Amino acid sequence: MQSLQKIISDYKQTFHESEDFITREFVAYKDINAVAMFIDGSVDKQFLISGVMRPLQNEDIVPKGNIAEFAAENLVGYVQTKTETDKQKIVEAMLNGFCVVIFENCETAILADSTKWIVRIPSEPPTSAVMNGPREGFIEDIITNCSLLRKRLKNPDFIMKKLTIGRYTQTQVRVCYITSIADPKVVKMVIDKLNKIDIDGIVDSNYINEFLQNRRHTIFKQIGVSEKPDIVAAKLLEGRVAIVVDGSPMVLTIPFCLLEDLQSSNDYYITSGRATILRFLRIISLVVAILLPGMYISLMVYHYNIIPIKFLISIANSIQGIPLPPFLEVLFIIFLFEVLYEASLRMPRYMGLALSVVGALILGDTAVKAGLVSPPAVMIVALTGVMSYTVPEQAQQVSFLRLVFTIIGGMLGLFGMILGSMFLIAYLCNMDSYNTPYLSPFAPYNKNDQKDGIMKMPAPAQRTRPNTIPNINKKRQG
Repeated sequence: MQSLQKIISDYKQTFHESEDFITREFVAYKDINAVAMFIDGSVDKQFLISGVMRPLQNEDIVPKGNIAEFAAENLVGYVQTKTETDKQKIVEAMLNGFCVVIFENCETAILADSTKWIVRIPSEPPTSAVMNGPREGFIEDIITNCSLLRKRLKNPDFIMKKLTIGRYTQTQVRVCYITSIADPKVVKMVIDKLNKIDIDGIVDSNYINEFLQNRRHTIFKQIGVSEKPDIVAAKLLEGRVAIVVDGSPMVLTIPFCLLEDLQSSNDYYITSGRATILRFLRIISLVVAILLPGMYISLMVYHYNIIPIKFLISIANSIQGIPLPPFLEVLFIIFLFEVLYEASLRMPRYMGLALSVVGALILGDTAVKAGLVSPPAVMIVALTGVMSYTVPEQAQQVSFLRLVFTIIGGMLGLFGMILGSMFLIAYLCNMDSYNTPYLSPFAPYNKNDQKDGIMKMPAPAQRTRPNTIPNINKKRQG
């Protein structure tokens, strides 16, 4: 049996004499030497003194039997405790914010929960602002995030499975689902994939996102991402599985279909007619954002004879004297806008705002007056850039597809644009996410799920859960 000093020295070596590994020796129950060990910054020191060390220093109590088990039972009224003899588990507990108390000549340690991590207060997320509806958002603390979900799903069928991923980070991950709704096969697939992850560390949910994707080499999203508890709770009620990662405010949801990003949480807090109009507007904006630059180049280079004569004369006058052909001109403007976007995104907030104004107004206007680019090309690229952010979750994919179709339109004309569109639709139809077709409920067509597709029916009309989302309980109302 090791002495107390030997135990302290052994744990210090385990943590390589790290400055944040703290040990506090004290005398318990009048004449028993003990030590409290914890990681600085992860425990509430005031609570540690009042809830752990001070009760153990009560001289009126006479310990009986195993000192650690006796002390743990007497601490129940102050703090949540458990006993442990495995050193590896003791170290893991300290890394997760527990205080460890070890008595001299005792092999059993007390693990006291005195966790206190520095976290921010839940607030409205910047990525999902709403006019009506809840304004709470997830934060970087997994306990807070899970409690926000539990507050909305007060049912014992809502369960959480805890996993630990990352050899160095030991990141906590919780798989959340409603056992009476979610398909057990999907839940098993998700947990199996998570258990197979062998990596040094997980610092954000996007690390896990890449391991859960069925297709690694694609630009399209395959996992849902949300920063709002009400959205995740609604998806769980449809039969999806949520993955909460400690240290990340972004919660993953599986399965995923493209329609999810065309919907907004605000759609469910306004009238159904207004929500339907907005969804049509988003779809039209995405199509225009992807195809318009390529269509403009195709018409100007290969098919100018189908443009109305008055419109053609107006465009011809505006591009007169421009040194670049339409294809290179549009590519140059797209490149310029992407550079401005990247620069404004990474600069300090107020400088970024100023840069956006200077870049969009002054540089664009100067380039037109200097005769480097034409007003129609600038207007088209700027319009498609704005339209792509009607669905911000798909902005990156739209930006890439816009560039691809611009190149196709410049090289192959309208014929190439039609072939490219057909290939894109066929590719999306062939994709799926955990047994859910990517373009559901439109390909394959599902009449029941059209009630909350592009058109949104009132809530009383949506009596069943989506058929395209795997679940074992179809009945939603009644």
